[in-house]
Amino acid sequence: MPATTDDQVERVRALVAAIPPGRVATYGDLAAAVGLSSPRTVGWIMRTDSSDLPWHRVVPASGRPSPHLAGRQLRLLAEEGVLITDGRIDLRTARL
Repeated sequence: MPATTDDQVERVRALVAAIPPGRVATYGDLAAAVGLSSPRTVGWIMRTDSSDLPWHRVVPASGRPSPHLAGRQLRLLAEEGVLITDGRIDLRTARL
C-alpha cells in the first residue's frame, strides 16, 4: 500500500461523510478527489477507519458491491431510494 498521510485519510473521511442519502461515490471518485494513486487506497481507508461513516454509499466502479457486503449494502441503499437492478447500483442516477 502506498504511503497515506493523515491528511489524506481525513479528506477521504470528510468526503464520505458528505455523501448525501440516496447518492453514492465510487472508490475511484474519492481517490481522484483526494489525489490518491489508487482506488484501493480508499478501500484500505474504508476497511480500517469507517465504522462511523455512511460506508454503504461508497461503491466499486462496476456498481456491484463486494459479495460479503452486498446484502446489507444494497438494503441500506435501497432504503435511501437508490435504484438497484439485478444487484447492481444504477450509477447513472445515484452517483454524485
